[in-house]
Amino acid sequence: MSRFRRAARANASGSVDPTVQVGSVSFRSAVMTASGTSGHGAELGAYMDLDRLGAVVVKSLMAQPWDGNPAPRVAPVTAGMINSVGLQGPGLPTWQAEELPALVATGAAVVVSIWGRTVGDYAEAADAVADLGEAVVAVEVNLSCPNLDGGSHLFAHDPDLAAEVVRATSACGRPRWAKLSANTDRVVEVAGAVADAGAEAVTLINTLKGLSIDIERSRPSLGAGGGGLSGPAIHAVAVRTVFEVHSALPDLSIVGVGGVATGADAVEMLMAGADAVQVGTASFADPRSADKVRVGLEHWCAEHGIGAVRELKGRAHG
Repeated sequence: MSRFRRAARANASGSVDPTVQVGSVSFRSAVMTASGTSGHGAELGAYMDLDRLGAVVVKSLMAQPWDGNPAPRVAPVTAGMINSVGLQGPGLPTWQAEELPALVATGAAVVVSIWGRTVGDYAEAADAVADLGEAVVAVEVNLSCPNLDGGSHLFAHDPDLAAEVVRATSACGRPRWAKLSANTDRVVEVAGAVADAGAEAVTLINTLKGLSIDIERSRPSLGAGGGGLSGPAIHAVAVRTVFEVHSALPDLSIVGVGGVATGADAVEMLMAGADAVQVGTASFADPRSADKVRVGLEHWCAEHGIGAVRELKGRAHG
């Protein structure tokens, strides 16, 4: 029996250390929910113990309420879905009063996602986050949104504007993760810019631009026209983006997201260079998906003689 197989058999009967580090924050698991796919609070707590996950990343919030886009907002497509919800939310003060307490009561680590249409919107959201309790361990700055300061393109497409937003959110008083877009060929440049501006990590990736046509109505399927493609269809794009950013910026923490639905998907993302992963679209088909990915990841490590999940980071880089 080979040394590798002996180690695998020995470890399969023992335990795997599931803890990981993203920037300055330690997490009990590498698997988190993805913003926009698990609600604003403890909704998924009816299906799993949220405190077993690394974190619950809540749907992106502004300081003020936002109505979102017209219906229909979601449509199935081959190997995934397309959505244009439009970041509907109650605003941070209402969320803090009505949603956060129940989420904190589950024992989950909480990551708050914030967004804005202008740099000032982001700064206002960061101010609103500053007085949240210690259960909120990090802030994900969603830069993959249309902006009014730089025209119709996304903040995440412009290194200078992306860095400006990150600097403007320092008042949140927590580690910041910049959520970036693969809809640009400048993602490595943007990642470097936000890191220089103070982001401890980048979340890669957000949805890809897409369009679905309702052929019976001869109209776009979604009320807002185009939308964001997510699910297994974008997994390979997400893995490549993580791989390229880790290659260029090996010291930058990465949270990988995009089509993660199994433990094997998570392993692939970690080997590409991610420190942790988020599970999103899979939760619409099975609300237990994040926990199933967590269990699958740990089982894979045990079967392959990996003593700690964090040992997978960057293995595909040789």
